[in-house]
Amino acid sequence: MPRRAYTVHYHDHQHIEHEVCAFADDSYDARLVAIEMDKYLKDHPHAIDKISLKQ
Repeated sequence: MPRRAYTVHYHDHQHIEHEVCAFADDSYDARLVAIEMDKYLKDHPHAIDKISLKQ
């Protein structure tokens, strides 16, 4: 199964919205990839608001 593009949305401590694009097999993998790629998410994985599949 080919990896698909997901957008991981989160808010930082100043309530500014950020997006991380992650190529993954499913949304759970996208979450893990985004946490690995983004320093803020490494420290605050609970900040993720939603994960959407890019069309």
